[in-house]
Amino acid sequence: MSALIIASSVVGGLALLACGGYTYGAYALYKKTIPRQTESRVDRSEVGDAKKWESYIELIHERKDWLGARESEHITIKSRDDLTLHADLYPADNDSDTIVICSHGYTSTGWDSCSTIGSYFVKKGFDTLIVDNRAHGKSEGDYVGFGILDRYDLLGWINYVNERFGGKKRILLYGVSMGGATVLMTAGFDELPNVKGIIADCAFTSPYEVFGHIMQRDYHMPKKIVMGINSKITRKKAGYGFSDYSTLDAVKKTNIPILFVHGSEDTFVPTYMSNQNYEACSSPKELFIVENAGHAASYYESHELYEQKIDEFLAKHVHD
Repeated sequence: MSALIIASSVVGGLALLACGGYTYGAYALYKKTIPRQTESRVDRSEVGDAKKWESYIELIHERKDWLGARESEHITIKSRDDLTLHADLYPADNDSDTIVICSHGYTSTGWDSCSTIGSYFVKKGFDTLIVDNRAHGKSEGDYVGFGILDRYDLLGWINYVNERFGGKKRILLYGVSMGGATVLMTAGFDELPNVKGIIADCAFTSPYEVFGHIMQRDYHMPKKIVMGINSKITRKKAGYGFSDYSTLDAVKKTNIPILFVHGSEDTFVPTYMSNQNYEACSSPKELFIVENAGHAASYYESHELYEQKIDEFLAKHVHD
């Protein structure tokens, strides 16, 4: 009997230690993800190895220098919770009938994530609006929205464009990583006037799923327990939970054409998440998997093919 009591006590003690460890892990995850971050949380090795980065940087610098030399207009709007959100508008040389709204990745900025492909959009003849998401760059906010909050901000930018240009411009939404999830979640709104197409690069399905994946991969902690605790912390601090909404919820009800893009070697946001988004999507859709590309590196890895896919997608679904 005493042996059973001792065994029970040991098991109970281990359970308490495990519970304490999970709580610590959940709080550590919260601190590293939800409050405004001052440094990138995506390891460069997730994007590509050192040799690849040499070629990536050359392209990035060339495109940024070109776009940065052009005239731009700085714009601000207010979010529904009264944050000042910032963006920069890069007009095309022609009187364009199309504008692209670009949404960046986690702990990045609009300029860092979207200026390279932004130069392609401007050269193509599209006005390009590069935004800083809440709690990133110049935009206000203490807490990252992970698409769940940012979709309302993006709706604000869509409304701004429609009001400013009198509803005369076609709107394309482009997003990478967290920005990809944001543009997909935005597709779930019942009305998106003049939004004609969406391009989502390496979008996760929900913050719950992507950070659960990372907790299991890097820390070998059970997703359901840790993410459950984390969601309670996040709801109390930031006003939302990690499973409140998902891209799958949004794309199954949209009629907007969507091009899904993902790198085959993405280990940060697993490639299968774009496969899931594609399968769930109810609108005209295409899936483009870029071979040998890591996280958010598809455009850098194969920019000519990437641009060709966009051109084909727009010709077929948007500008027909």
